[in-house]
Formats: sequence, C-alpha cells, structure tokens
Amino acid sequence: RGSYLNLRLDGSLSRTFSYSFRHRLNKADKGNHFFDATDWVYLTYKPSDRWEFAGGKQVVGIGGYEYDRAPIDLYFCSEYWNNVPCYQWGGSVAYTTKSGADKFLFQLCQSPFDTPTDDLYALNLMWYGSHGPLGTIYSANLIEYLPGQFITYLALGHKFTFGQFSVELDWMNRATRHQKFFFYDTSVMGELSWQACEQLRVFGKVTYDVNRSNEAGDYCVLPGTELTRMGGGLEYFPLRKTNQEVRIHAGCCYAYGRNSNPAGTTQPKQTYFNMGLTWKTNLLSLKK
Repeated sequence: RGSYLNLRLDGSLSRTFSYSFRHRLNKADKGNHFFDATDWVYLTYKPSDRWEFAGGKQVVGIGGYEYDRAPIDLYFCSEYWNNVPCYQWGGSVAYTTKSGADKFLFQLCQSPFDTPTDDLYALNLMWYGSHGPLGTIYSANLIEYLPGQFITYLALGHKFTFGQFSVELDWMNRATRHQKFFFYDTSVMGELSWQACEQLRVFGKVTYDVNRSNEAGDYCVLPGTELTRMGGGLEYFPLRKTNQEVRIHAGCCYAYGRNSNPAGTTQPKQTYFNMGLTWKTNLLSLKK
C-alpha cells in the first residue's frame, strides 16, 4: 500500500513575506472541512533576522524530536504520537537570538481536541536550542480538552550527535488539575542511530507510554495504559548524491504491556514489520 502522497510548496512573496504549504493528495476531506487533507498552510512575516510572525494552519507547538520529525520519516512511534491531531489553525511569534543558537516561539492555536461544537484553544511556548553536540526542542503547553478545562504538557526533547552516532531522547509529562503532576501520565521515546556510510543509516528505537492518573483529560494515552514498543530498522539511499532522493527502508518492532484504548494504534503482543520505498523529488527540476 501507499502511506503518503504529499505535495509541498515553499516560497517568498517579498523580502519579508514567505509561505509554506503541505497537502496530502491521498487523504480525503471530511464533510465541509476543506482543509482536512492540508497538513499546513501559513504565511510568515519576517521583518528582521530575529523576529518572525506567522498565521494559518500550523503544526501545534509541542516539544520532542519524535513529534518534530515528518511522519514520512518515522516507521513506528509512541502511542501518544499516533493519537495527537497535530495540525491546527493559529498564529505564532518567534524570536531568534543574535548567535542563532536559540529560538523561542509562542503560539496560540486551536486545541488538538477542538470539536465542531466547541471552540477549544491551546497556548504553547517552545525553545529550540543548538549547542555543540546537543540540540533541544522543549515546550510547555496549556491545552483545552473540554470547555474551560485544560491539560498541561511539559515536553523535553534532546538530540546528542557524536560523529556518525546520534541519540534522540524525549520525555513528556501530562497532567490535569485533578492529579499529581509528575510521572503519573508520561511518555518516553528514545532512538539511537548510526550513519554507517553516506548511503546507509541503522537505528534502534524504544517508546514507553503510561497513564496511571485515573483521570479524564488525556485523549492520546488513556488511563490504565502502560505500553512499551521496541525495535529497529535501516534506511538505504541508492541515489544519495542526486537531487532525486530515493530511499529504501525496513523496520520491525514489538509491543507489550497494556493499552486501555481498544481502538489504539498499538496493541500488546503486536509485531509490526514494514518495508517500503520513498521518493522525494523537486518538481521544478524534474526535467533535469
């Protein structure tokens, strides 16, 4: 089967205005929701090297490297990742420090749990850092899940790069006002990868989702869930040096524990194996 058929457009309207658009050609719109198949479409105003203002349909500002990567580049993920509706309408303002090593972003957008009958909102504060071998994507989030009721996120994403090896380690804590804050409802995601050569990358990955809160509010990892997923895979790029990127991948993982969501993506004692081909091309240079 085919998972994604994406069209992406990026460009500039002037020295200060730019746009970005990504649409899934193989995803249907539901009812009158015309932009269901559009991941994002937004306009950015950048008056200087340090300030950016953007508005439109955007990625909800939640921290972590697993969350930040494109779905087409992930072969198996945490239960949280599989259930969060991460593209919503909103606006954001960002400030980049003089050195360029740190970027801070504030976003007001629709809640991932917005419904046709209720307008729900989210406030997101993010920090992107790049300091030598350490990269960070942190966020603090206040997300409305019912009118006037909020769940808070603290998401800390880290990436360590040492030569041909890199480690991505994310920790996310979720809590409502009815529960203790830390470690009752949390997810941990870790990936170790090795760039064996220019054309081959090998990786191993573990995710762990748990919700012991016994409180409503987390619609992504339901109360009573304690689920571990572990596995690995490889990516091979036979045409790495060309402008038409072809990737062959294979991955396998196994899940164990308990998922209290019967409709959840990952179920206990589930073995998942995936082989596939990805092709990315610049349509403007396809003739070449």
